[in-house]
Amino acid sequence: MKKITKLMVLLLVAIMALSSLVACGKKDNAKDNEKTEATPTETAKEETTPTDAAPEVEEVTLKVWAPQEEQEILKQMCEKFQANHPEYKITFEYGVVSEADAASELQKDAAAGADVFAFASDQTANLVSAGILYPITLNVEEITAANSEASIQAATVDGQLYAYPFTPNSWFMYYDKSKYTEDEVLSLETMMAKDLGDGVKNFGVDINNGWYLSAFFFAGGCTLFGEDGKDPSSCTFNDANGVAVANYLIDLVKNPKFTDDADNSILTDMKEGRLAAACSGTWNAATIQEALGENYAATKLPTIKINGEDRQLSNFADFKLIGVNSQTKAPIPAMELAEYLSGEECQKLRFEARSIAPTNLKLASDPDILANPAVAALSLQTSFSTLQSSIPQMGNYWAPAEAFGTELLNGTVTKENVQSKLDDMVNSILSTIG
Repeated sequence: MKKITKLMVLLLVAIMALSSLVACGKKDNAKDNEKTEATPTETAKEETTPTDAAPEVEEVTLKVWAPQEEQEILKQMCEKFQANHPEYKITFEYGVVSEADAASELQKDAAAGADVFAFASDQTANLVSAGILYPITLNVEEITAANSEASIQAATVDGQLYAYPFTPNSWFMYYDKSKYTEDEVLSLETMMAKDLGDGVKNFGVDINNGWYLSAFFFAGGCTLFGEDGKDPSSCTFNDANGVAVANYLIDLVKNPKFTDDADNSILTDMKEGRLAAACSGTWNAATIQEALGENYAATKLPTIKINGEDRQLSNFADFKLIGVNSQTKAPIPAMELAEYLSGEECQKLRFEARSIAPTNLKLASDPDILANPAVAALSLQTSFSTLQSSIPQMGNYWAPAEAFGTELLNGTVTKENVQSKLDDMVNSILSTIG
């Protein structure tokens, strides 16, 4: 009996020990599960907690200037820029200021002017001299490589890029194919000799506008501010070549087949068949094409005969640029916006909407763009152009040239007094900037 009792006691002890081991195993497993399996609440918390803080959105106000005809497309481009830059919350303020007037408006009060603005490249040096243009520091190599060399040169002063080019700003000749053939428009003498009937003018150009007048003097071999356009003490419009050009112009404006057609009135004259050919730029391409219909054509400027020699009319090679105001409170967003507005995408949009020729090298060789008569004509004429000077003295050129052109039209300039009239113009151009 004692043996049985002792055996039972030993059995009970063994059972208790075994139970204790099993319990410990369960407890340890539970602890392991706690370590490796998170509760559903903990899992959801881990998934929804960001690893990095959300990026800050910078609130920016940017005032942007462009001419009236660019306002609609400008707003579209700025909205696209905002969509591409969620890091900014931009308030855009739009102003209507033409490229020709941008410099004068900014010089009145740069701090109140636009952060980003379009301007003509002949204003570059003046704006830099006045401390108004912000030097470009972002993506300079990429911008330089993407655009034509001449356009970059027009936006550069002393090796520093100060603006973004987006289109050549020059002119060529539109003509009515029902009145002229492709061969006839090569020579102004051939064009003027043709009888197109009563009430029809053979050729028109705004001769009392220095932008157009200069093409005749350059064709004659004259220079403005030296061969490179950087000598403020030199203008040869009154040398022997200049006299020959002026005499040619005296005869041209007296010809009843010529018209000093202002840039905008050519649209009506061509539509009504009263004008066979006229000089303008791509900004009028759509309306002239509508006016002429199937007779619409465009080409380079014709040659003129000076001293018995055919000389190619050579217009100013000017460009439209986009600049950033040095007074801007947001230089980085402003530079990024200016780069976008002048870049390949926006150049393509301007071409599609308004036949504006590109400076972007990739677009300039696009077959679709070259198929456009106006753009093709501008590209061809550019090879005969003279780069427009951007030195401050250039500001002295416009008024004397306009005055000389006006005197040509009203007959005040004659072959008897042409030398003195040219001397007066040149002296005014070279006078001290005041």
